[in-house]
Amino acid sequence: MADDSVASVPFGEAVCVWARIGVLSFGGPAGQIALMHRTIVDEKRWISEDRFLHALNYCMLLPGPEAQQLATYIGWLMHGVRGGILAGLLFILPGFVVMLGLSALYVVFQETTWLPALFFGLKAAVLAVVVEALMRLARRALKTRAHSYIAAASFLALFMLNAPFPIVVIFAGLTGFALHRYAGRNLPAEAKAQSPRRLPRFTTHAVARPLLVLVFWILIWQAPLLLVRNLHAPSDLIAEALSGETNVFGALFIFFSKMAVITFGGAYAVLTYVAQVAVGHYAWLQPGEMLDGLALAETTPGPLVLVLCFVGFLAGYRNPLFMAPLMGGALGATLVAWATFVPSFVWIFAGAPFVEKLRDNAGLSAALSAITAAVVGVILNLSLWFGLHVLFAEVGRVALWSRASGLPIVSLAWPQWATIDIAALAIFVIASVLLFYVKMGMVKVLGLCAAAGLAIKGAELLL
Repeated sequence: MADDSVASVPFGEAVCVWARIGVLSFGGPAGQIALMHRTIVDEKRWISEDRFLHALNYCMLLPGPEAQQLATYIGWLMHGVRGGILAGLLFILPGFVVMLGLSALYVVFQETTWLPALFFGLKAAVLAVVVEALMRLARRALKTRAHSYIAAASFLALFMLNAPFPIVVIFAGLTGFALHRYAGRNLPAEAKAQSPRRLPRFTTHAVARPLLVLVFWILIWQAPLLLVRNLHAPSDLIAEALSGETNVFGALFIFFSKMAVITFGGAYAVLTYVAQVAVGHYAWLQPGEMLDGLALAETTPGPLVLVLCFVGFLAGYRNPLFMAPLMGGALGATLVAWATFVPSFVWIFAGAPFVEKLRDNAGLSAALSAITAAVVGVILNLSLWFGLHVLFAEVGRVALWSRASGLPIVSLAWPQWATIDIAALAIFVIASVLLFYVKMGMVKVLGLCAAAGLAIKGAELLL
């Protein structure tokens, strides 16, 4: 395959591969991007490294789950709109179905302690996959010393300063563009003449079509609101009691539609706010239940923002109007999933054509290359966070204070060393050996480690 080409793949084969990715997409965005990179770029060779990174750069700038958007973008590159819909849906459907089932079990039994045993070994193995992908990405993305500096600065800004994710990515892009302009001034006259500078010309038709696509998908996104806003219980007293909206389902859809356009930086960027509103304002959940939902989401495949579907399930279950409680919960979770994930298709189908046209522009390519370097730092930060929570039972934060001002300068995630999980560490080491040295297939490694983890936790429960 040429460096910049997209392989011609039968649609049926793509369905199978995207389904496998959706089922195995554990480990948060770091693990999911690692899984896609290994499968699509290294194993299948469907798209080139540069094309993968170009798509990832764009997705990192968007609100919402970047891994799902990346899957949608790659699916769109390969098979157009139907490919993007297929890849995006198959990426989230397995996790959504699992979350739906776990939420139903939760409201019936109010118990989640059995979940860690089920996914214990799998998460330790995913950590090894993440480390491998990070090393591959770093080797290919950090092409210059400036890129290495940008990656290091991005990691430190996120890990030590808790800098906002969008600010880090935007600043990296501006730095890359500024370095390109500075280097361009020092080029010889002949090199300047050969260097591509102009942006591609966008005709009226080329601009109008994506705008129509944008409007169409926004209408699709908001279509369920027409149905749920007019949903009423047999008694008007029930509807009047629901949080200032016509009913709980309308309130859910409106609230999470707003969340979908501001969720920069992944689920943790909005979980605190969602918890405050869902618990304090709407009373959909009890204070401790948000943490239970997060535990469910962390042990299921798919984006971590699936925890929002847990919120929707509990809200619908407890305020089902004229439906059975479990049916109300399923409707609430489905509405939240629609409001949260459909915008990802909007951003890709409307914006990706422009992004593809800009691939050959030197200035923008330099900016996106710098964003790629920043992404290395971002994934390193995510990987470290994920690794600490897999290998240690307790992870806190340590602040370094300024003597002059008395204010904290930096805040570091820091594990309680006495809580290290030796079994998780052993499974991680074994998975690393199998992946790095034995070169065993990823699916086999994940299966073996999942079985080992289940056996270990099962033995602990019996003892």
